Amino acid sequence: MNFRFDLRHIKAFMAVAESLHFKKAADSLFITQPALSRLIKGLEEAVGVELLARTTRQVALTEAGRLFLAECREGLRVLERGVHLAQAASQGDIGHISIAYNDFSINGVLPDIIERFKEKFPTISIELTHMPSHEQHRALQDCSIDAGFMIGPLNMPGIETISCAVEGLLVVLPLRHPLAGRSSLSLKDLRDEKFILGADNSWKAFRSRFLKNCQQAGFSPNIVQEATTSTGIFGLVAANMGISVYTECVRKFTREDIHLIPLQGIEHQVETVAAWNSAFISPSFAHFIRHLQGEALPA
Repeated sequence: MNFRFDLRHIKAFMAVAESLHFKKAADSLFITQPALSRLIKGLEEAVGVELLARTTRQVALTEAGRLFLAECREGLRVLERGVHLAQAASQGDIGHISIAYNDFSINGVLPDIIERFKEKFPTISIELTHMPSHEQHRALQDCSIDAGFMIGPLNMPGIETISCAVEGLLVVLPLRHPLAGRSSLSLKDLRDEKFILGADNSWKAFRSRFLKNCQQAGFSPNIVQEATTSTGIFGLVAANMGISVYTECVRKFTREDIHLIPLQGIEHQVETVAAWNSAFISPSFAHFIRHLQGEALPA
């Protein structure tokens, strides 16, 4: 709506409406009475109704003026709140952060990070989106997310990272598997097994690393089933369709139909990093970065 009046007119009207006296209103606004009269006349012309009933002795609100005054008061309250919110947002006290995550981070370190951040900054909203690591790389470059939690390490121009977790790998077995009684396993022990892995379109980063490890161990894994989710992987293993490998955060799952055995070798570890584009950091996200720095693993 194209208003032909501004905040000066509203403040002038409210001053007169609340004092019902032009001279007192003019003095409170530090303007002359003729200037105040011009502001009121201009407002009434813009609104198209008489807001104040004037006589030589008194000033009174018309019914239209009374209703208009109530809405002006509410409008000013909303405007003042808007100013407060804008100032708070500029300091990062309120705002919005968009975070992408992969399966390992949401099942591992990320929930605790988010929970502790929300305790410190309850007015900052967080949007969480599941996104495979390789897709997060593109999202960081075009700034469509503030941060990504993914498999590291990550070396990309303009992208900063913090290491949040380093987890060993576990072999996930059906309960009655012949290897279920072992205290630990190596990849060579698994060369003849049938594997269940995450689908390539959503587990690309992990698959490429695991396949490389298998090649270094002298074999290519026999992948017989794929799943798009962690739950799907565990369900297929429980159904005795094959075995899988997963990070140590799998211990948080309380399934009784699978067995977990550590996979030996320091190379069999997965790092989770938080990454962001340094080209744009909002005040709210700056708080999150400082929070991450406090949560980061020792160098």
